[in-house]
Amino acid sequence: MSTAKHKRELRLRRHARVRKKVRGTADRPRLAVFRSNKHISAQIIDDYAGRTLVAASSVEPDLRDGAGNIESAKKVGALLGERAKAAGVNRVVFDRGGFLYHGRVAALADAAREAGLEF
Repeated sequence: MSTAKHKRELRLRRHARVRKKVRGTADRPRLAVFRSNKHISAQIIDDYAGRTLVAASSVEPDLRDGAGNIESAKKVGALLGERAKAAGVNRVVFDRGGFLYHGRVAALADAAREAGLEF
């Protein structure tokens, strides 16, 4: 088994373990984070209704300049927080997606907190 495939399987196993407990509701939706080598994206999801309420990504044209680093993760978190406030979402439950709460994932979460999200 290749190392990349093995790392992906380990992340998916961690993600499944987290998702057993983390569930997004209408009053407290789930903030899900995905990190690739180049970009980072986040969604606020109501799992019971099965729909995404708010999303932000470093792939968006106005955030593309410094994709793949902590600064762009902070910008994505701040934008997500602003959009969530506009959609009427104040409290979320955090889903790190099997990624370590470190680096870009932590930067996105901190920026979302500073923008007014509570989790």
